[in-house]
Amino acid sequence: MTWRLIAVAAVLIVSGVSLEAQNLSYLGFDRNDYPGDSNLKTLRQTFAYAGYWLNIPPGAKANTWPGYRATVEAAGFGFLVLFNGRLYAELKSEANARRMGKSDGSMAVSSARREGFPPGTIIFLDQEQGGRMLPEQKAYIYAWVDAIVAAGFRAGIYCSGMASPDEQHAVTAKDIRQNAGSRQITYWAINYGCPPSPGCSFPQRPPGPVKSGVDFAEVWQFAQSPQRKDVPGHCTNYNPDGNCYPPGTSASQRLHVDLNSSNSPDPSHGRTR
Repeated sequence: MTWRLIAVAAVLIVSGVSLEAQNLSYLGFDRNDYPGDSNLKTLRQTFAYAGYWLNIPPGAKANTWPGYRATVEAAGFGFLVLFNGRLYAELKSEANARRMGKSDGSMAVSSARREGFPPGTIIFLDQEQGGRMLPEQKAYIYAWVDAIVAAGFRAGIYCSGMASPDEQHAVTAKDIRQNAGSRQITYWAINYGCPPSPGCSFPQRPPGPVKSGVDFAEVWQFAQSPQRKDVPGHCTNYNPDGNCYPPGTSASQRLHVDLNSSNSPDPSHGRTR
């Protein structure tokens, strides 16, 4: 680091502003299937971090990620650690939802420990259903969060940052936060409408998470594979098959990804070195 950069850093630190807070953003990917050891080098040329599932992802029949945490870290990636939550139809009642949330939280922690993620890692609950959360959904989410925190990890949630299409126009991330009480939750917002999403693009410095429309989001998923057709806007650069493929790969490899922007190159703080 040159003396000029050292001087700038010193000014920022003295003024109470960290270097990482200077509107830096980092590009990452997530996908249901582990991409394979042979593809990690290519992916690392574009991405700073990778999603890592602790249980079976939505719509999948198995989880192919377990056992690869050390390999992913050794390839230079940070992490977005994910746990797939329950759908509303599974919850039945608030009491049952709380029991399931506590049990699933314990399961997420056990899986994270087994994979070698350190205490303090942020585990994101995948909340697939959007709109205003019903009482059973809130009971499940907050019981899950409490179980994560009680075990020495930190809790996050992956959820919609878009207004629901019904008459309520509720934004799920805002609804969960407004009802969370004193709970500290990290928010990973979904908004794949163009704009604000840049579509299937791979900027070295992507637009920051606040551009998602959720000003407290720390991660923003701005593109999904396959491309969603249920929102206005014209997203570009998708493959004709509807998927988003990263640089250095071809459609024949089927290495399609979802794209994320984060304030950190390790959004879950899951690295051990």
